[in-house]
Amino acid sequence: MYALVEIKGHQFKAEKGAVLQIDHVAAENGAALEFETVLLVSDDKGVQIGAPYIKGAKVTASVSSQTRGPKVISYKYKRRKSYHRTVGIRAMYTLVKIEDIVLA
Repeated sequence: MYALVEIKGHQFKAEKGAVLQIDHVAAENGAALEFETVLLVSDDKGVQIGAPYIKGAKVTASVSSQTRGPKVISYKYKRRKSYHRTVGIRAMYTLVKIEDIVLA
């Protein structure tokens, strides 16, 4: 059984026991999260597709840890103006473990 879930504008395939890397969520390690924006659920009975979401369906997860992604370097340059800047950033991510997929 798996579900397609929309979390902070991104779509993820959630299966029980899977670990997902999502955008940063301000929550402590071990905190429980619920995502009710379920787009699709596939199980033994078949596939249910929402319009846009499936009513009553939700995915429960727990926060595993908070991490940071790799450093991304951006270089700004304007020719003949003696202007150049180097900017680097590391995105914050949250690792969540999918506990259960619940259908109404």
